[in-house]
Amino acid sequence: MVQLLADRGFTDLSWATIATYRANQAYNGLTMKAVAQAMFGRVGADEQLEAARTIMLNGGASMVYHFMAEEDVERIMRHPMVAVASDSGVIAFGSGVPHPRGMGNTARVLGRYVRERKVVSLEEAVRKMTSLPANQFGLAGRGEIRVGAAADLVVFNPGKVGDVATFAAPHAYPTGISTVIVNGAVAVRAGEPVGARSGQVLRRSRR
Repeated sequence: MVQLLADRGFTDLSWATIATYRANQAYNGLTMKAVAQAMFGRVGADEQLEAARTIMLNGGASMVYHFMAEEDVERIMRHPMVAVASDSGVIAFGSGVPHPRGMGNTARVLGRYVRERKVVSLEEAVRKMTSLPANQFGLAGRGEIRVGAAADLVVFNPGKVGDVATFAAPHAYPTGISTVIVNGAVAVRAGEPVGARSGQVLRRSRR
């Protein structure tokens, strides 16, 4: 593990923070340095690695990693074949200390990278969130507004949309989104969820 870290330019696991650890929820939100201190009273690389091993042996944990550069994010985002998505799992509101992207991933792109930094155009950002991933994954009838397609629609104010969630307070819904329609049923009205459950599992279509 030390060699793997060294190969990537790291000396320890201080860039890693626990999002959710079911075996001991007191560790949620702590860096691996803080976890090592809590477990062994020391914060060195060996203690951090031993803490990671202990966590794995007790069912593992979901983690947040702080090692991406803003310049890389913007450079990658500009590529026409790069879609906008998140690997966040389903979040129970108020549970754990997850990565804020679980609440504000797409809103952050629309607010920060489109409106504020102008990394990509609004139209290109929407394409990267809709038709591009739908076509890439073979999800027929998704990602486009046309006759015969599923009525999956999001109504937002491009001047106000943005993410509110932070690493310190990740459980916060984005702003500027007034309506969400899933499979033709309203799921969010006037910015508030209405409790509709009209989503469904999607499977890749044959081409």
